[in-house]
Amino acid sequence: MEKILVIGPAGAGKSYFARRLGEITQIPVHHLDNIFWRNDRTHIPREEFDEKLKEVLKSERWIIDGDYSRTYEIRMQACDTIFFLDYPLELCLEGARSRIGQPRPDLPWVEDCFDPEFQDWIRNWFQTTLSTLRSLLEKYRTTKTIHTFTSRDEADVYLSNLSATTCSVPD
Repeated sequence: MEKILVIGPAGAGKSYFARRLGEITQIPVHHLDNIFWRNDRTHIPREEFDEKLKEVLKSERWIIDGDYSRTYEIRMQACDTIFFLDYPLELCLEGARSRIGQPRPDLPWVEDCFDPEFQDWIRNWFQTTLSTLRSLLEKYRTTKTIHTFTSRDEADVYLSNLSATTCSVPD
């Protein structure tokens, strides 16, 4: 486990999971939102984003969190492990709602409202992007290690177990 993707819908907790995984494994974490977005809520051009992503993918070890579905394929080709947070819509909407007003290391500004357009984007992800993601996961199921969690409790148990095996050092 050296090149890791954390994927799933907005509000699932990808960044939180990636940060905890990075703390346990000591693998550098790259948040795609921090690559794409500027502090003033504008974003860099697609070509610049793609170049920055390619630079990350060239690294020996990384954890990348973020959806950015148009880059699924290139990231899946480069990774060895995928964590898919396959959570229900309502949980993701609540997750996105709960972070309003909270500073986050994975986004260069603090969200000040639960934008209706963003809510619609989350709902549409389940109708448009989820099937594409599932097809790609099926395509890579024999060549990548894929962990799918359907609840936050499952993900937390995984991280706790990993932490217990990784961090136990004899005296």
